[in-house]
Amino acid sequence: MSDSGLLIVVSGPSGAGKGTICDALRQRFPNIHYSISMTTRNPRPGEVNGTNYYFTTNEHFEELLTQDAFLEHAKVYDHYYGTPKKYVYQMLQEGKHIMLEIDIQGAMQVKEKYPQCVLIYIVPPSKAVLEARLRGRHTDSDEVIAGRLAKASAELEWISKYDYLIINDDLNTAIEDAAAVLQAEEKKADRLTHRIAVLKEQYK
Repeated sequence: MSDSGLLIVVSGPSGAGKGTICDALRQRFPNIHYSISMTTRNPRPGEVNGTNYYFTTNEHFEELLTQDAFLEHAKVYDHYYGTPKKYVYQMLQEGKHIMLEIDIQGAMQVKEKYPQCVLIYIVPPSKAVLEARLRGRHTDSDEVIAGRLAKASAELEWISKYDYLIINDDLNTAIEDAAAVLQAEEKKADRLTHRIAVLKEQYK
């Protein structure tokens, strides 16, 4: 038997560096696993069922919704996306960490269903820096960038709902900050019931 793993939820605007920071954390903490989401959209070239996503039909997804089978879900452009509970809970029970990189709406759903999750919000230090990063990617139109900036400003109202705020001004510093959060969370006494029980046996 082992103590439960951490359910780590990472959010932030597009261009905040979430993906890069999450990849760095996975390299540093081999115990971190990404959850595999379920979707009703068709697989894209190269995507593998059970690796990239669990692909299913709208009918099956809606049936699972009636069974409360998801930690969080959303409908985007007529397609469902969701995080199946069963896989996440199984991994946590095995003492493995699960990382979800999801938006605020999904994060709040996860928090409601699994209050002991660790919520981390990542954001650049200013709107100007975020805009420069978005333009530097050369992937979005001016209209799309304006929409992303407006959304980022609106999302700031939700930061207080998160456990930790990481301002990604310098990427290496942000990675170190995120790693420090996970190291501290791993050592929280109220998460270590089994380890404490073993320790008590050692001190008899």
